[in-house]
Amino acid sequence: MKGGIIYEDFNGHKITIHEGYVQWMTAGKGIIHSEMPEEKVNNGIQLWINLPSFDKMIDPKAVELSSSEIPRAEEDGVEVKVIAGESMGVKSPFYTKVPIMFLDFTLKQRAQTHPTVPESWTAFAYVIDGDYGVFRSSDSYTVQAHTVVVLGKGDGVSVLNTSSFKPLRFLLIAGEPISEPVVQHGPFVMNSQAEIDMTIEDYRSAKNGFEGANSWRPE
Repeated sequence: MKGGIIYEDFNGHKITIHEGYVQWMTAGKGIIHSEMPEEKVNNGIQLWINLPSFDKMIDPKAVELSSSEIPRAEEDGVEVKVIAGESMGVKSPFYTKVPIMFLDFTLKQRAQTHPTVPESWTAFAYVIDGDYGVFRSSDSYTVQAHTVVVLGKGDGVSVLNTSSFKPLRFLLIAGEPISEPVVQHGPFVMNSQAEIDMTIEDYRSAKNGFEGANSWRPE
């Protein structure tokens, strides 16, 4: 969102994630990486999505889209950048193991939108900028910036920017629940404590995906 992050991993992938870029990293069975600030002021959003148990040991990878490569659509004062999923007739090129949507909306003054969300999915919105948004699937009061709105069951949400002088920008994020136990320790997320203990041992022993952990150093 502001500034940049210099990313590098032990697979030899190195890139600067500039303002407006999106990086999609699949940790899989393990990836050691470095994230360093490019400028004094850096501001971004990071979302962690749990993989199903049968996908947790897939090979890791990282891919990026520049700002100009992110699919977007605009109509009636509403712009959406489609980071994952589909909206307003455009679809993201990212494939996700678990079906999700990650949409970046900007509503001009007095504009409104009615994105659909599958009823069985878990959904929330995060307000990035603007203090006069109304999310009608929750409550009727306005929501301020840097607020999370947890959405209830339904097949969509109606969002209105009640401001007459400032745009409203928010993320709409939703996904199909995988209904599996989650055990987290540091950067590791598995399904049981025994799997966490095994993963830590693999990391310390540089095996099962961590073979390059001991010898790799970021430039």
